[in-house]
Amino acid sequence: MLLVIDVGNTNIVLGIFKGEKLIFDWRISTDKNKTVDEYGLMLRQMLGSADIDPKDIKDIIISSVVPNINDIFPEIANKYFDLEPIIIGPGVKTGMNILYDNPKEVGADRIVNSVAAFEKYGGPLIVVDLGTAITFDAINIHGDYLGGAICPGIKISADALFQRASKLPKVEIIPKEKVIGKNTVASMQGGIFFGYLGLIDAIIEKMIEELRTGDEKVKVIATGGFSKLFVEGSKYIEEIDPMLTLDGLRLIYERNLK
Repeated sequence: MLLVIDVGNTNIVLGIFKGEKLIFDWRISTDKNKTVDEYGLMLRQMLGSADIDPKDIKDIIISSVVPNINDIFPEIANKYFDLEPIIIGPGVKTGMNILYDNPKEVGADRIVNSVAAFEKYGGPLIVVDLGTAITFDAINIHGDYLGGAICPGIKISADALFQRASKLPKVEIIPKEKVIGKNTVASMQGGIFFGYLGLIDAIIEKMIEELRTGDEKVKVIATGGFSKLFVEGSKYIEEIDPMLTLDGLRLIYERNLK
């Protein structure tokens, strides 16, 4: 079995693959103060709840965008599984040409998502990851990673509004049918939802213009914790793939085996 670990700023997503099939997955909060042993024991408990013997884990692959945790999960792999993990970074074969000014600057999760999306959906393609930050990644028809855009995530903006405007309450982020609110909470929810819906579609629209070389259709796939909020309202998002990053980790693992 293969253990895949995606360390994000807000959540850590873990999955167990048996061959190409994802048989278990978990999502836990990212805590920069947790120790190797705390995370290691938590992981052992999750495996136990799934009736998986740690000895059945034959390989581990890790993607992380949190520098403070970069060393923790490789140490867990060594200490709790006696394995040397593959860590997404320079030197790891992705099978994708990275056409970025400095490829080392691209977040590991963006490359992993792009690898999985192109493998599953083909190109040209835009991947929208709605997490702590919102990232937009463009892949051309040949499977080359071209770059993209990054903007603050919806929760970051909503929290900033609550913290900086003393009379405004903290609100739940939900899809809205109307933008004109009849009270403060509804007004904030409408402004946040439709503001971000407009931002997302405007960036996608501009990226489609830049990606197209003819009449080919540009596919748009969304992933990340907030993707379900916008799929119905967006003019461009065609599909949500919540396990895109985990699939990408498996694919990169297989490419490095070869």
